[in-house]
Amino acid sequence: MNPNRIERSYSTPTTHRSRVQLLTRPSEVRRQKSKAGSVLCLLFSVLCSLFICSFIRADWQPAKGPLMTRWAKQVSPNNVHPEYPRPQMVRKNWLNLNGLWEYAIRPKDEGQPKKFDGQILVPFPAESALSGVMKAVGEKSRLWYRRTFKVPKKWENQRILLHFGAVDWDTTVWVNGKQVGDHRGGYDPFTFDITDALNDGGAQSAWGRLTAEIVLSVWDPTNTGYQPRGKQVKKPGGIWYTAVTGIWQTVWLEPVAAAHIKSLNIVPDVDSKTVDVSLNLVSPAGEAAATVTVLDRRKKVASGQIKITGEGGIATLSIKLAVKNAKLWSPDSPFLYDLKVTLTHNGKIVDELSSYFGMRKISLGKDKEGITRLFLNNKPLFQFGPLDQGWWPDGLYTAPTDEALRYDIEVLKKLGCNMLRKHVKVEPARLYYWCDKLGLMVWQDMPNGDRHIRGRDSDLERGDESAMQFELELKRVIEAFRNHPCIVMWVPFNEGWGQYDTPRIVNLIKELDPTRLVNNTSGWADRGVGDVHDIHRYPGPAAPPTEENRAAVLGEFGGLGLPVKGHTWRDEKNWGYRSYKTREELTDAYLVLLDNLRSLIGGGLCAGVYTQTTDVEIEVNGFMTYDRAMIKMDVEKAAAANRRLYLPPPVVKTIVPTSQKQGQSWRYTTSKPRDGWQRAGFDDSDWQKGKGGFGTEGTPGAVIGTEWKSSDIWLRRTFELKSKKLSRPQLLIHHDEDAEVYINGRLIAKLERYTSSYVQVRLDEKARKALKVGSNCLAVHCTQTTGGQYIDVGLVDIKEQ
Repeated sequence: MNPNRIERSYSTPTTHRSRVQLLTRPSEVRRQKSKAGSVLCLLFSVLCSLFICSFIRADWQPAKGPLMTRWAKQVSPNNVHPEYPRPQMVRKNWLNLNGLWEYAIRPKDEGQPKKFDGQILVPFPAESALSGVMKAVGEKSRLWYRRTFKVPKKWENQRILLHFGAVDWDTTVWVNGKQVGDHRGGYDPFTFDITDALNDGGAQSAWGRLTAEIVLSVWDPTNTGYQPRGKQVKKPGGIWYTAVTGIWQTVWLEPVAAAHIKSLNIVPDVDSKTVDVSLNLVSPAGEAAATVTVLDRRKKVASGQIKITGEGGIATLSIKLAVKNAKLWSPDSPFLYDLKVTLTHNGKIVDELSSYFGMRKISLGKDKEGITRLFLNNKPLFQFGPLDQGWWPDGLYTAPTDEALRYDIEVLKKLGCNMLRKHVKVEPARLYYWCDKLGLMVWQDMPNGDRHIRGRDSDLERGDESAMQFELELKRVIEAFRNHPCIVMWVPFNEGWGQYDTPRIVNLIKELDPTRLVNNTSGWADRGVGDVHDIHRYPGPAAPPTEENRAAVLGEFGGLGLPVKGHTWRDEKNWGYRSYKTREELTDAYLVLLDNLRSLIGGGLCAGVYTQTTDVEIEVNGFMTYDRAMIKMDVEKAAAANRRLYLPPPVVKTIVPTSQKQGQSWRYTTSKPRDGWQRAGFDDSDWQKGKGGFGTEGTPGAVIGTEWKSSDIWLRRTFELKSKKLSRPQLLIHHDEDAEVYINGRLIAKLERYTSSYVQVRLDEKARKALKVGSNCLAVHCTQTTGGQYIDVGLVDIKEQ
């Protein structure tokens, strides 16, 4: 699909979507133009439209939230997500139901309200400022919606589908007083055929004149229930955010024939240079035929037809088409092929839709050193990008505009990222469309639910209902979004949140989608299955050990914080994993972090996920502020550091090994030593001998060789240096807490606080001068005050290829 063409079709209302209709309140409807209407009638209609729009604009205002984005000013009842919401299955005729609806919040067990509380701007959740409501709903209440609409006369004798992009969480829908369906799930799109409810005894001739009514009830238990909910909680704080309830994606109507395409599945095969297209049809008895055409913009690449004759019902048609001289999709060249599908029934065209796909392959493979790597299109590629929460200060789960959605992706591309990890949230299809179009790979998390486990705990034993709901929503999410080339990895669990039956869930995902990688769990409770071993280290970085059949990835690290006055959710009590006071301090710390990350690539690290895209509520560790008003780091410096990650990895030469793989011998004492203890000639014969590292079990990232439980420890060892011609010598150290490191009596590093893994510390020119050819002395003092404790030190040299 040509992205420019589809964008024009989105921004231009169809013949069945007048501007007034999109904006109207539930009591207001679009007037059908008479074919014989005069210029005077047309002018009168326009004047009425302007009056109605002016009235609506004056009547509705967003609530006063703690922080708003610049796009909030563009949002109004006559301009609220007007874009076509399903970019991979586009039909010409549709009716957008976003805009003002009536709402009411009532006790959970009460029936439909006779009177509503006011107006809510759909599709923003009730707790958000842009909804105009900004009220908590809670598990003891039910949120009710109501609006009216008219079905265009031209849709007569067709089936009418009512689509919801997403509603959180338990939804029941009535049309004209008739219940048309219910749905449980906060992240997957769902559809009801409302034709029978509209017919009112078969009087389709009244379409275009009679007003129809939609009523919804929504109940959401948030974190009091077992359902997938992501980071929503009743009492937000820290890494947990404001709950959302109700409609949070576009609502729309669509006419289809009795025979129509229900869904499609597109599977590109780079190796065979083909694409498989499967169509799920709803078809009455008779012959159905589908023509599928692949286009490179307007040039036909391939085309084929498939037919089926049957007694009616649900049918699946599949076809394989050759894509010769395929243009591959990648972050550097995100080429998209257009796909056109035409369905005929008994020789008559009954359905036409457009889509797109990318020729893209994601897999594991061995590099020239024999290390298991992430491969894109049969070539190794380091993947780097942020943890992306997808929250907005004014819309919470819902971006204020489509332009705002796109902006986040554009910033990440500008910063040199080639991926993002969509964290315990599923986005509208428009977000994945922008990733497809602009070129950004996505690791897609499944939103978490139920209880949590710690890193050393066994998997949960979820109740039958909880497990069934999780797997139902997981399946629906995969089926809804698996056509997007940007999605390269599924992540069912994060840090033990709701984690259960891990091997079985991994196999379930592989059966649903064998074309993508599966991360069994990001952080903590790895079960040795799936395609990657994923660890979290803050601030890090760190790398898990390499494996024969899985890639080593760093699923979260960083979290460097900087609150920017005037751009925070709260004026006080903001936090990051590490806090800085200026843009310059933050940038310098980030460059060191990324330099350390790059040094891990040669040893086998395949991906890094930095926390995070934006600040979120009281978290201030984003690339951008929560309102997206500024990028907090020096963009050019950060982007240059990020892009260096994709260069050939540096060669890491060990000068002094750490105890990560094998315990190294040290002299040590826990009693304060005599003066000069750090010098080469010091007599340490009365010190104890022990294997590193030194500390207590349970300290994150520690490899204990000798237990150390006192407040202080002093270490000494000698090493040989054959030459001082070093490229970029660095300490490799894991310290908890403060540490001082000496070489030949000279202080070369004074490190405060603690690390949760081994990190690299670059030696400055003065420190390098402390080294000498021959025997050298490495001495360390580490101090502990509270919590875990650990110390281990090595020395490496980093050489660029």
